Amino acid sequence: MTYTEKLKSIRNQMKIEGIDIYLIPSSDPYQNEYLPEHYRCIEFASGFTGSAGVLVITQDFAGLWTDSRYFIQAEQQLKNSGYQLVKLQIPHTPEYIKWIPKGSKVGCIEELLSVVLLEQLQASGFNPIAADLISPIWNNRPQLPANPAFLLENRYTGQSASEKLNQLRKQLEQMETDAILLSALDEIAWLFNLRGNDIKCNPLTLAYSLVTSEHAYLFIDQRKLSKKDQEYLTSQRITIANSQDIITTIKLLQTGSNLFIDPKRTNAKLFNSIPASVKIRQGISPVSHLKSIKNNAEISNFKKAMIKDGVALTRFMKWIKENLNKIPITELSAAKRLEQFRAEQEGFKGTSFDAISGYAANAALPHYTPNEQSDQTLQPKGLYLIDSGGQYFQGTTDVTRMLILGPLTTQEKEDYTLVLRALIEGTTAQYPTGTRGYQLDAIIRKPLWDKGINYGHGTGHGVGCFLNVHEGPQSISPNNLDVDFKAGMITSIEPGIYRPGHHGVRIENLVITVPAVETEFGSFLSSETLTLALIDPKGVAPELLEPRHLQWLETYNNYVIKTLGPFLSASENNWLKEECKHPN
Repeated sequence: MTYTEKLKSIRNQMKIEGIDIYLIPSSDPYQNEYLPEHYRCIEFASGFTGSAGVLVITQDFAGLWTDSRYFIQAEQQLKNSGYQLVKLQIPHTPEYIKWIPKGSKVGCIEELLSVVLLEQLQASGFNPIAADLISPIWNNRPQLPANPAFLLENRYTGQSASEKLNQLRKQLEQMETDAILLSALDEIAWLFNLRGNDIKCNPLTLAYSLVTSEHAYLFIDQRKLSKKDQEYLTSQRITIANSQDIITTIKLLQTGSNLFIDPKRTNAKLFNSIPASVKIRQGISPVSHLKSIKNNAEISNFKKAMIKDGVALTRFMKWIKENLNKIPITELSAAKRLEQFRAEQEGFKGTSFDAISGYAANAALPHYTPNEQSDQTLQPKGLYLIDSGGQYFQGTTDVTRMLILGPLTTQEKEDYTLVLRALIEGTTAQYPTGTRGYQLDAIIRKPLWDKGINYGHGTGHGVGCFLNVHEGPQSISPNNLDVDFKAGMITSIEPGIYRPGHHGVRIENLVITVPAVETEFGSFLSSETLTLALIDPKGVAPELLEPRHLQWLETYNNYVIKTLGPFLSASENNWLKEECKHPN
């Protein structure tokens, strides 16, 4: 079937079901960022492959609402599909709800609808009809992933599953809550020390969980677990049940009990199965908070992962610099070569996301991923942006570096320097306990604001330990999120400047929040940089930096040399030392 034929079939089903508006969100029952092929309904219906968006279908209109990361991509992929691009003014918001005519009957696959979106629709007067109009027309639909899952050893996690469950139960007791429903796969993975390979780039396995003061249920396809792992989980007082038993178990919750859910990470089908006699409490999952504070074992392992990643990045940069004028190197081939360097490291389990590999004007697209049509050949001039990461047993990495391939324009050099200054301001900031991400965001953006420059994405996100590269609850962005930064949180700092048609600059490090000082005014926090990768001083315009910024850069690069040195060959060490030299 062509996309227009699929659209026609959906509309015919809408008439039969009495549906005026049909929604297809970029989602799955677990509200993942990355979707199994089985749930890539937007791609099936329209051809759009981006990771964020909603299709809205009526009898005479079909549109894709998505944000600025995907405007160019969407315009290309939606040609002749029957769908039009509708540009979101504010990312991650359901602006289409205001567009839906009052009194319309709205339909959606119940499992793909988050509780947040369900409640927003209801608040606007729409009570969605549960209707799956995709399955009847999706011939040869990919099966749900059934890859083996495994338990991560305590030497990586620092805590057993039973210890984590005790922590969670203490939180529930303080919240005067009897039970918690979990469907966020990274939270389940963390809680049970469970890893898998069901989601691209994320070491997760499809599962649900329900935890009460007495019982901990793990709902999973039991064929994924070895007999040994099942026996271990049982020894930790964990009941293993089949995935389809989750609804039945929810319906057995005691009358008058309190159940906690995270509305952003719970689907409408689970929500609608909760008995009316059960009191529902909503908020950010306490598991998310617990997971965000890394323990000593996780921190120690994370630093080992950073060394491995730094070795791979150093070899990659050296390879590009030494081969640029000798062999053709493109955005795609460069990203593939970096993955190969990472794969040589012990404990590497894959990339943590699809690399953003952009040369010149392509780097001005913040979330650009090269394909065969857009792939550009690197030239001995200008800037090349590589934003990438790896999954290791010890941790998850995410780093962005600018490679200076040759002479820079004055504008390129100024932008490179300003972004570096913003990174340094965020890295060196000391702030009182209780500070939120939006306050840090302003500190980091100020060097750009002073020049009348801004960027349209967040400045930082939490990162998991051999888990999701994007995690919460903390973030650094303009959003007024009521989450304090706490010691032990690992977060990215990634300011940028983007000039469409010309170039883009972003530099990113991961940092861990650490205690700083105690004074008569209270306790203060600061950041320790974890990322180990050369930041090229040759792109710096010194007049745009203060002596403290230049000193930070020199100290950081020297630390990279010292830390990575024992793991590099003599020629690699010599190359790195030469690259770190500041130009006169």
